[in-house]
Amino acid sequence: MLKNTLVVALLAVSFVPATAQQTLTNKEGSQYKFTVVKDIDATAVQNQQNTGTCWSFSTLSYLESELIRMGKGKHSLSEMYIVRKAYEEKAAIYLRMHGMHNFGPGGAFHDIPFVIRRHGIVPKSEYRGLNYGSEKHDHSELEAMITASLNAIKEAPQKKLTPAWKGAISGMLDAYFGDVPTEFTHDGKKYTPQSYAQYLGLNMDDYVAVTSYNHHPFYKPFVIEIPDNWAFGQCYNLPLDEFMDVMEKAVMNGYTFAWGADVSEDGFAFKEGLALVPKDPSTIIKTGKDNKHFSDAGADKKASCFMQPTEELWVTQEERQKAFDNFETTDDHGMHVTGIVKDQDGKKYFRVKNSWGLEHNQCDGYFYASFGYVRSQTMNIFIHKDALSKDLRKKLGL
Repeated sequence: MLKNTLVVALLAVSFVPATAQQTLTNKEGSQYKFTVVKDIDATAVQNQQNTGTCWSFSTLSYLESELIRMGKGKHSLSEMYIVRKAYEEKAAIYLRMHGMHNFGPGGAFHDIPFVIRRHGIVPKSEYRGLNYGSEKHDHSELEAMITASLNAIKEAPQKKLTPAWKGAISGMLDAYFGDVPTEFTHDGKKYTPQSYAQYLGLNMDDYVAVTSYNHHPFYKPFVIEIPDNWAFGQCYNLPLDEFMDVMEKAVMNGYTFAWGADVSEDGFAFKEGLALVPKDPSTIIKTGKDNKHFSDAGADKKASCFMQPTEELWVTQEERQKAFDNFETTDDHGMHVTGIVKDQDGKKYFRVKNSWGLEHNQCDGYFYASFGYVRSQTMNIFIHKDALSKDLRKKLGL
């Protein structure tokens, strides 16, 4: 729920829990005045730290909100269990493709159902994935080790794979993440990862990915062409206006969704608590660089558009397509949309839960993404099919 946001109406410097009647802002001194349109409960903000695992953090955050929506209470699910099992699956596909396929820490929303169907899920308390002498996630060494090992296996002199390679890769993953629990006790009951998934009651067939690009037919699924789509997952394709309508109506009807987007744009300023597409981006002064996974909240960005409402671009379907085709819009980051606010001019913004911890901005790890930014920079979303209208579900064959 909304918390720790600045109460502008009282000109306060301290932060207090917010309610739907209060006026919010993105940072101290800002002229943005947001009022809540819709706010949906979510679990605590997490920190992916030095890893490229936003896809796991954002999707599990979303599924945790789904469990709340379904009346099953708050759960904290293990992101690193999903990551650990996904690495095994990625490794197999990479070698089956003779190394001519993307392999790395990245992933997509549909990787979570892919893993849960095969391997179940466990609570975070049962599998933190920190088996390398650190309290912070850092996969730098692991990424180097496993990539080098797979390439060595692929190039082995015998020109064929032995039965030992899977055990070797699994042993390496166990060394960094820890042994995978086959049975555990949680809240006084014994589970396996598969039986725990059954206990949660999340039907993975109820969730779909949706996007909007015109290089494929609308209202049909297609395999979205992004490097991290190692599992060849499909997205349902909608016209842009309808895509935006799905997102807004979903939130208004009490559904959150996982959101994949480009966060390398100048108008994305997590430290400022905003994501915008200002008509004149040249006014944005950028200091420093974005790190590999953007998980340090990226470069510092200063501009008047982050301090007061500004006029923004409103892209067309064709402009959005061109940016995707030219590699201007890229698949950078997965996040979790949990609400909608509007500013003093009536312009709407999605409220977005991130996985970069609490310390990088004054919105407690959340930020506000304008509808213009979401329209322009969204790669795809992951959502419960019941959040779509009955007519649209019928049109898509869901």
